[in-house]
Amino acid sequence: MTSSPATFDRTAARESAERHLRALVGRDDATLREDQWSAIEALAVDRRRALVVQRTGWGKSAVYFVATLLLREMGAGPTVIVSPLLALMRNQIAAAERAGIRAVTINSTNNDQWEPIHAAINNGEVDVLLVSPERLNNPGFRDEVLPRLAATCGLLVVDEAHCISDWGHDFRPDYRRIRTLLDELPSGIPVLATTATANARVTGDVAEQLSGSRQLDDVLVLRGTLDRESLRLGVLKMRTTEQRLAWLADFVAAQPGNGIIYCLTVAATQEVSAYLRDRGLEVRAYSGQTEAEERGRLEADLVEGRVKALVATSALGMGFDATLSFVVNLGAPSSPVAYYQQVGRAGRGTDDATVVLLPQLEDRDIWAYFASLAFPPEHQVRQTLAVLSEQGTLSTAALETYVDLSRNRLETMLKVLDVDGAVRRVRGGWEATGQEWAYDAERYARVTAAREREQAAMLAYLDTDRCRMRYLREQLDDPEAVDCGRCDNCGGLTLSTDVSEAAVEAAHERLSRPGVAVEPRKMWPTALATLGIDLKGKIKGQAEEGRAVARMTDLGYGQQVRELFRDSTPDGPVPVPLVQAVVQVLNDWRPRVDAIVVVESTRRGVLTQDLADGLSRYLRVPVIGSFALVDVDVPPGAGATNSAQRVSAVGRRSRLLLDDDSVSGRRVLLVDDQVNTGWTLTLAAQQLRDAGAEAVLPLVLAVQA
Repeated sequence: MTSSPATFDRTAARESAERHLRALVGRDDATLREDQWSAIEALAVDRRRALVVQRTGWGKSAVYFVATLLLREMGAGPTVIVSPLLALMRNQIAAAERAGIRAVTINSTNNDQWEPIHAAINNGEVDVLLVSPERLNNPGFRDEVLPRLAATCGLLVVDEAHCISDWGHDFRPDYRRIRTLLDELPSGIPVLATTATANARVTGDVAEQLSGSRQLDDVLVLRGTLDRESLRLGVLKMRTTEQRLAWLADFVAAQPGNGIIYCLTVAATQEVSAYLRDRGLEVRAYSGQTEAEERGRLEADLVEGRVKALVATSALGMGFDATLSFVVNLGAPSSPVAYYQQVGRAGRGTDDATVVLLPQLEDRDIWAYFASLAFPPEHQVRQTLAVLSEQGTLSTAALETYVDLSRNRLETMLKVLDVDGAVRRVRGGWEATGQEWAYDAERYARVTAAREREQAAMLAYLDTDRCRMRYLREQLDDPEAVDCGRCDNCGGLTLSTDVSEAAVEAAHERLSRPGVAVEPRKMWPTALATLGIDLKGKIKGQAEEGRAVARMTDLGYGQQVRELFRDSTPDGPVPVPLVQAVVQVLNDWRPRVDAIVVVESTRRGVLTQDLADGLSRYLRVPVIGSFALVDVDVPPGAGATNSAQRVSAVGRRSRLLLDDDSVSGRRVLLVDDQVNTGWTLTLAAQQLRDAGAEAVLPLVLAVQA
């Protein structure tokens, strides 16, 4: 009995797929699992669309690389993979090359290579093109390159596909451009979307978007168990920051391998890594502020074991592939789904990995800050659309002079409006399309409510006495979730809170060192002339580098300054512990000054005057004037969300008033309570320099970040 042609073709395709898998992983005994083959078959044989929701380490990249090789054998065009992070791209390219796949990437760090890459694609010399989602909205790429890719690609892959969904924990506006790309694909081009972190709501949303104009049943959804059999989860609550840091140093030193320490803020990565290095541990900080080349070096150092750990924000997350024996979170992410993704970095290639969460008192404050960056209210969106309609094409920097939103928040809003069709990104900035647009307040409210539920669920994770892995899997709607037998609640992990007095004292000493550099502003915001302000280019009459006691986000004095500047804290003199901290900062800094000018404050007038008077007594130099409030109708913090608006507001609100002209030739200590944008100090320093001051040195109690 002979096989039918269809059966023969599928059998041959699977044999070829197994051969490619062995080349990809470098093992002669490697075989595809049935669910992996189901996905590959749907893509390469049936030319369908598929959504694969599988745990980290399941082998999602093997699916699209093997499918790519099968499709290329059949004469299909190159695969286009949309990947969110450079770390993922670097890993993907290295894996592809092992299987003889010619892979290239187009991203913000290699624009000098774009033209040769485009030529190689046109010549059929590229099997896989990896692009960042941001590229999809670049005008040149979108209008010139993307249509050609859509017409000629053999497979489209959307990695970390939960980013498409408003309901996903890591929604990204740039990913919404993929909806348009899906609609423009010719019939018969297969599409694969993959993620490890999607609950039922997100899975349904992504599948619906993946189907486009097709029937939802046309999309194959493969959803597997989300258990991570190598992970042992635990939560450890400790009373003080010193205890947490001391425990962390002891824990990391005792681990047999290397790992990741996640922090919620950039400042914390720097502070924690410095402390751990003091304890003799080879660690490095890693965040969204780390230069791209340095990120690559740090990732390689971790993979190769040259560092014990990276102390990172969530910038080290999606797609990072290494064999790690531990992940510690110093502070809780705002959702169980985000936490599941971060802990998924551990336990790949090892049978046993320890995952510990150390919650902090300030976690909710940090969650609230990030939540404040949500989609703006309708009046600000309407204002933006009106400005673009009236003014024509404007850059984001120019728009800041009209709309009181931060650069990042304005960019995010514009990306959403672009996908919605209300604005269009063009060379030189943004333009209004004139298309009618509706503010979907109900949808934004639903998303906000969902985020609040996620935060409540994260707090419940900290206190649950149930199996922790089961809890996380149930948050992801895993129907196979059962007790793991490995976590601290199941009895498979024991975590001691014991730390030596010497270790706690060392942590206390580190946290007790106040002092943060306050860097001066160097350039005026763009397009201030729009606001009637004749300032542009490099700032003449800059302040010198100043000092603050602490950042609001710091682990040590950060907690004290956060309490001091809470709305519920009444105005009053500088608390004694912060007085002592100011003295220590001065002793370390040793500024040479012979006069003091104080920045007047509506909210903290007593505090700032007390600070200035105390400094005058300690340094034995006079207070000779103030950066005074001259227009109380401009509220405190007006324009603080973007630089141009803030310069305008501060310029109207305050003016330098001196007792006489004695500032000429003097070095001035400029005293304020806190720094948010830095523009108040900048304008005060400029006016002092214009009045003849030799130098201006800012001193404040706190900086916002």
